[in-house]
Amino acid sequence: MDKFERLLNLTAALLSASHPLSANELRERMAGAYSEDKTAFRRMFERDKADLRAIGVPIEVSTLYRLDPPVEGYRIPARAYVGRDVRFDPDELAALHLATNLVRLEGGSGAGLARLGGAASAGAAGSVEEVGELPFHDSLGKLVAAAVGRREVSFVYREAERRVEPWRSSFHRGHWYLVGWDVGHGEERMFRVDRIDGEVEELGDASRPVGEGPDPRTLRPWEFGAGEAVEVRVLVDADQASWACHRAGVDGERQPDGSVVLTLQVRDAAALRSFVVEFLEHAEVVDPDRLRDEVKAWLEALV
Repeated sequence: MDKFERLLNLTAALLSASHPLSANELRERMAGAYSEDKTAFRRMFERDKADLRAIGVPIEVSTLYRLDPPVEGYRIPARAYVGRDVRFDPDELAALHLATNLVRLEGGSGAGLARLGGAASAGAAGSVEEVGELPFHDSLGKLVAAAVGRREVSFVYREAERRVEPWRSSFHRGHWYLVGWDVGHGEERMFRVDRIDGEVEELGDASRPVGEGPDPRTLRPWEFGAGEAVEVRVLVDADQASWACHRAGVDGERQPDGSVVLTLQVRDAAALRSFVVEFLEHAEVVDPDRLRDEVKAWLEALV
């Protein structure tokens, strides 16, 4: 986790706290953000507090007599933080102007940013053409709050009711993903937020420690999905072997004739078909037979 993300998470944890939290309690809530070494953690935490205070974040300090021995507790009082007058230097305003006009939130008018001086009105002099739109989903706010507050939630995902303890959300290749503990299946899972149907309901406190979970930035297209992963072996000819290993992110099992067998964990059969077709007649699914037959039937239907 980089420093910017850590500072955002620390701010969210302090702001959402109903009572002051000790440094160790904050480290537990932000699992993975800080070093496990106590000395290194303390240095990082003190620097982060100083950085937040330097930009005007009001961190309130009190003594936690509920702990033995008593230690300092921290929180951000909402009344002192929300609604504060935000001012930018000319260089900061220029950067905000550029960023908010290149990429905007889906469905947002940008009125709030315009009041800050960031978003340009239509036809304004010096305006720039948008190059992207960041999608926003109503579920995101509740999911992020649940992750910070360590709460369990429920929602409908691909027509099935899910109970999940959210750990984190991330944006990758045009989609938001939620990573957390799937209570019903008893394992770490990743969900695409735009595939959540209906409302996200809060159930109660989370019981499982925050884990790492899958990272959408490291997964291949065929590894995405909510179902169980199926081990698939794909044979690629020698002249395409090196490129296939690079594309699949695996070393593969080299054969005497120079070809390679790739072992892939597949949740999305359509994405696997797209991968195999990239190599035309130079690649084929070896097993399992079910997927081999599916790919063969799909290719025959295209002819």
